[in-house]
Amino acid sequence: MLNFHIITIFPQMFDSYINEGVLGRAINLKKNIKIKFYNPRDFTKDKHKKVDNIPYGGGPGMVMTVEPIIKAWKKAKGRKKKVKTIILSPTGKLFNNKYAKNIADNYKDVIIISGRYEGIDARVKKITKAEEVSIGDYILTGGELPAMVLLDVVARQVDGVLGEKLSIEENRISSNEVYTRPREIVYKNKKYKVPKVLISGNHKEIDEWRGKKGKKTNS
Repeated sequence: MLNFHIITIFPQMFDSYINEGVLGRAINLKKNIKIKFYNPRDFTKDKHKKVDNIPYGGGPGMVMTVEPIIKAWKKAKGRKKKVKTIILSPTGKLFNNKYAKNIADNYKDVIIISGRYEGIDARVKKITKAEEVSIGDYILTGGELPAMVLLDVVARQVDGVLGEKLSIEENRISSNEVYTRPREIVYKNKKYKVPKVLISGNHKEIDEWRGKKGKKTNS
């Protein structure tokens, strides 16, 4: 089982995503993965549950403070000796399938820290020895969506989540063109047919066709 520990001030944002589809089955039925949330607001001493403050040096926006996040991180880490800690950041290492597989193969516990506002006090990274990871060259309003992406891609690499190894696209010859029944449809008097090779029964030719139409997956 792979355990995800997600530190976020908006845990409710994950509700529908992790309770439906493949992830929902993996969590609730197959028990292949487990997800726990830690809200930094629950670790504050301030009666208003404040987790941000103005940045040193001036500038717009607010910065997430150290103490609530570190307390949440310590709670998530517990006494575990081998834990991967990730801070989601647009300036971090680019996330891809190879990175996801490495996590699934080498860790049982992953802590994901989702930032908000203008970012997280840099001392959090230093204390936790976290790795900054980015899902792309763009900026979002918070780390929750990237956390969902990371969660989804890593979870696919866990044995049993997709049912069988061949379900993982990067482990097989796949194509960005897929077809199903019926063999022919007509739209505005024009016929659209399934490529003959796919109904030929010749698996070698089918694999060659799929290779030419192949999807590009990060590795």
